Amino acid sequence: MKCFERLVKGHITSTLPDTLDLLRFAYRPNRFTDDAITLHTALTHLDKRNTYVSMLFIDYTSAFNTIVPSKLIIKLETLGLDPALCIWVLDFLTGRPQVVRVGNNISTPLSINIGAPQGCILIPLLYSLFTHDCMAMHASNSIIEFADDTTVVGLITNNDETAYREEVGALGVWCQENNLTLNVNKTKEMIVDFRKQPREHPPIHIDGTVVETVESFKFLGVHITDKLKCSTHTDSVVKKAQQRLFNLRRLKKFGLSPKTLTNFYRCIIESILSGFITAWYSNCSAHNRKAFQRVVRSAQRITRGKLPALQDTYTTQCHRKAKKIIKDNNHPSHCLFTPLSSRRRGQYRCIKAGTVRLKNNFYLKAIRLLNSHH
Repeated sequence: MKCFERLVKGHITSTLPDTLDLLRFAYRPNRFTDDAITLHTALTHLDKRNTYVSMLFIDYTSAFNTIVPSKLIIKLETLGLDPALCIWVLDFLTGRPQVVRVGNNISTPLSINIGAPQGCILIPLLYSLFTHDCMAMHASNSIIEFADDTTVVGLITNNDETAYREEVGALGVWCQENNLTLNVNKTKEMIVDFRKQPREHPPIHIDGTVVETVESFKFLGVHITDKLKCSTHTDSVVKKAQQRLFNLRRLKKFGLSPKTLTNFYRCIIESILSGFITAWYSNCSAHNRKAFQRVVRSAQRITRGKLPALQDTYTTQCHRKAKKIIKDNNHPSHCLFTPLSSRRRGQYRCIKAGTVRLKNNFYLKAIRLLNSHH
């Protein structure tokens, strides 16, 4: 059945229109987690005077278990999927028998006609399509989704939060219409305000409950802070990597070859150090980068081989990612890579930046890297 689900998933993905909301990053070709994490729009807005950014990290209560199949089918038909396929999906999600077993006792079977079965290949994609019509009403806001992780980003100017608060209210209405429940206790708001004299920000209320304002939030595996600093994330990554160095030392004591030790490092330790690296490494301080290099040097002494510096890994991934974005006309960041005149083929127009934090952004780094390689 899982093999057949993979076939259906591939067919659905191939028939989806290119006009599908560009800020839905999960289960689409050439869309990755670090695309959803990238803060270029927020950083560009913060480069202007009297501005700040509000981020609302939404948490749903049992999101996959609340999908209404009949509403999902209507949305799939709207996206242009074949009616026969829509009927198959409806049959796949409804009339599923379910029992509860306690010891040797089994309850009477109950037919389930709502929600989606856990562990199925199709379910994450179907959930993403179920929520595809949850889009921002105002140009100053954006709703970023990666599966059931949803973030409302409001670009505030002159302390006018009207559009942002209307967006949050509209999202609450959309959730009620689509049988999704906002978990207000786990929903968090973060304010990014670099003004010298920031004012007090009134809290957001959802269903009469105040949303907690936090200074740091772990979004898709990356710790984001209200100062857009990387120290919290890098400290967490270095700690995890150092814990795995213990395992590497143990393997060396067991007499494993340098090649095997290097493979262990690349799979278990380097994968942690370089996870989503294009989204955060450029904003690392010199202190953070030295901490990473200490981990790499320790691993080199254990494996007795040359290991790539994290800076080289970052440069390689930046170059590779930028090339993929340039080739993908439907990527939401494709427009940031503007070619110069035909005389300077392979060169791209630099993005103006007034602050160091924007200059260190991935896209500006990538453009400089592409131009220097050319």
